[in-house]
Amino acid sequence: MLNPKLTHCLLAFVASLISYQLQSQSLPSSELYHELLKIEETKRVLYVAAHPDDENTRLISYLANEEMAQVAYLSLTRGDGGQNLIGPELGIGLGQIRTQELLKARETDGGRQFFTRAKDFGYSKNPDETLTNWEKEQILADVVWVIRKFRPDIIITRFNTIPGVTHGHHTTSAILAEEAFDLAGDPKAFPDQLKYVEVWQPKRIFWNAYNFRGEFVEEEGQIYHAFPTGNFNPLLGQTYSQIAADSRTMHKSQGFGSTAGIGEALDHIQFTKGEEFIDTPFDGVKSRWNELSNSKEVQDLLKKTIKDFDLINPESNLQNLLALRRAFATQKSKATWFLEKKEALDRLILQVLGIDFEFNTNKETGFPGSEVQGFFIFNNPSISAVENLEFEVFNSILKGEKDQISNNQPVEIDVNFKIPDNASFSQPYWLKDYKEGDAMYTVKDQTLIGKPFNDIQIGGNVNFTLGGEQFSFPVQLFHKFNDQVDGEVKQPFTIIPKIDLSLSKEAVFQLPTSNPTLEVTVNFRGQISDGKLNFKGLEPNQYQILEVTDNPVLKQRIYKVGFLPNGKGKKVITAQYITSDGAVFDQITHHIRYKHIPNLTYFTTAEVALIQEDWKVSGDVLGYIPGAGDDVPQVLEALGYQVKMIGPADYTVEKLAEFKTIIVGIRAYNTNLDLASNQQALMGYVRSGGNLIVQYNTSSPLLTNQLGPYPFTITRDRVSVEGAAVQVDYQHPLLKGPNKITASDFEDWIQERGLYFAGRLSEEYSTPLVMNDPGEDPKTGSLIYAKYGKGTYVYTGLSFFRELPAAVPGAIKLFINLIEQ
Repeated sequence: MLNPKLTHCLLAFVASLISYQLQSQSLPSSELYHELLKIEETKRVLYVAAHPDDENTRLISYLANEEMAQVAYLSLTRGDGGQNLIGPELGIGLGQIRTQELLKARETDGGRQFFTRAKDFGYSKNPDETLTNWEKEQILADVVWVIRKFRPDIIITRFNTIPGVTHGHHTTSAILAEEAFDLAGDPKAFPDQLKYVEVWQPKRIFWNAYNFRGEFVEEEGQIYHAFPTGNFNPLLGQTYSQIAADSRTMHKSQGFGSTAGIGEALDHIQFTKGEEFIDTPFDGVKSRWNELSNSKEVQDLLKKTIKDFDLINPESNLQNLLALRRAFATQKSKATWFLEKKEALDRLILQVLGIDFEFNTNKETGFPGSEVQGFFIFNNPSISAVENLEFEVFNSILKGEKDQISNNQPVEIDVNFKIPDNASFSQPYWLKDYKEGDAMYTVKDQTLIGKPFNDIQIGGNVNFTLGGEQFSFPVQLFHKFNDQVDGEVKQPFTIIPKIDLSLSKEAVFQLPTSNPTLEVTVNFRGQISDGKLNFKGLEPNQYQILEVTDNPVLKQRIYKVGFLPNGKGKKVITAQYITSDGAVFDQITHHIRYKHIPNLTYFTTAEVALIQEDWKVSGDVLGYIPGAGDDVPQVLEALGYQVKMIGPADYTVEKLAEFKTIIVGIRAYNTNLDLASNQQALMGYVRSGGNLIVQYNTSSPLLTNQLGPYPFTITRDRVSVEGAAVQVDYQHPLLKGPNKITASDFEDWIQERGLYFAGRLSEEYSTPLVMNDPGEDPKTGSLIYAKYGKGTYVYTGLSFFRELPAAVPGAIKLFINLIEQ
């Protein structure tokens, strides 16, 4: 018998697995049959790696759709330390994008998704460095937790445990998976988890052996199994290579659009430990149906339902499916796999009838205490009548006007409710206790660990009777509308603060040439409320409210604030709006909008960096050529520069000559075809006296191989330790002035020194910086400089795109020098 806490945890776990699929539309009959075959199969596979995009989507597609296994991918991180090809979001914003891209990938290939509490901190060269940043025991506990909850028969790691052959996070994921394989079945390991789950020992663990550089060759003395992952699935009408390519293409923020390979393909897994096998990796894995007391009845009904399945008239399968459901209902098992099968069967019953239901509203956001007007709509296009329909929301039960619903005659119920005053904001659960700079995400509720995203926050339950059987499904509230271009759009309804703040900039520079002012906009969801603006971390005499403007139409109060000298260096303060009744509001609401994933909303504290220095800044007009997206222009404007974006029509001699300095955004030569097409014009600009700064590009794909006036290549060299020692030529023009660079300017950098350094340099280039990660050879290509004609050219792999938005003073000072040459 499972204890009540354990039962509750398992039920919540299953709900989290299906909450993203409950709004499923009806499928073609061949796919319905495919779903029935998946219900019959009970074997389970856990795939383990480090990041979004590490997973082998072809193998997952094969295992989920040919082997019919329940397959889950455990990614240690959410990819928050990576780069973003499609926009400016980095860090926790990028982590949410990649989380949702993984969920879309799993929808495509048939897998499921889990995470640990590890925060991606960028590139790591070995597992020792990785585990210096991460708290190993926490992540190991999370891997054990997922194994105990998901209860896989086999585990497959994407990488092996040999250090130095790949990213340190990759190797660490394999090391932790192997350790967790041994510990998950040990009741002495992480015993606090056993209040919610039971121990579990998988049969065996493998690694997904590969050779990215050519044909895979088995190593003598090792035990392998090869899956034919290029096979064609006639029920789905695709090969697993095609499914995998569609799945991988969902990783759009990483530029992983994929084209399917054609023809035969094999994926090899190498046996690591556990019980040996002879025929397949699933040798000795028994059908879980044998655990049921009515095992024979259930399996006979499954076989009959499969054998008799009518693909022409799917509704005719209803009686067999209901008989199977009644056989399930006699069982008291709370095992994860069985609860999942019951939910899958219920979804299949809806789908064979074409039943659909929605809970919608005409707005996307609400705040605690606000009223929401929504509607619930239920449609049953089949002739099999649905009875006793009711919609339960916030402890109220609403009923439709019809006693029976069938024949494509929908029922609509108005649902008006108030969001509870104590409702939490729609913050991703792993960010609720996160503080900037934390190496791990703090998740205090054990039952949340591993989940890909939040459970349904605002929604209800639909209950009805069909064929004498009682059904109940959770339903999430969505904002549904029609877009003129995209047609129907549905986005999750989110809860935001009643009052939040917007800042005109995240860093205020107190420089001799800058204007140390800030605009703070207070946004009201209702009427403008009386209150005052305060800055936590400053005394009242250290800032002045210069101007206050109300905008009743937009329901905003805008403060213009000036800051007085308060000591050289950097200080972080927090803007707060304090209402007349003493309520404090200090949150910024962030929205992320991309068409391939749901809209995302999250909240951060309204922090501002005050930096007081005596740097020399000209305030010139700068040209900026956009790349993949970064926040560098905003920081430059805060410094006092005027930044103008350079577009397709601006590559003329006259237009480019307007700028003393032009800066090329990150990965522009990977993404900006107009830039690549006008490279000659840009080099002419330099030759005529211009100053060109090119930020990092990846080595592939490049739209042109000629990035500078003299030859060099883009390498994969990087320095991933942000505090790595730097040898500096202080007499070099870039470091000598106009702001003298010192050793202290390389302190307090974040995440890394830089990436994709220059290599194979022509002799015209000079290299003022030399750096390397511990134990590696010195690297000179982080910053290269050359004179060309009357002008100057710089390519830099230094991660200014991270350092400047994070208000790292030394990096900002160095970037000013690059501009001021």
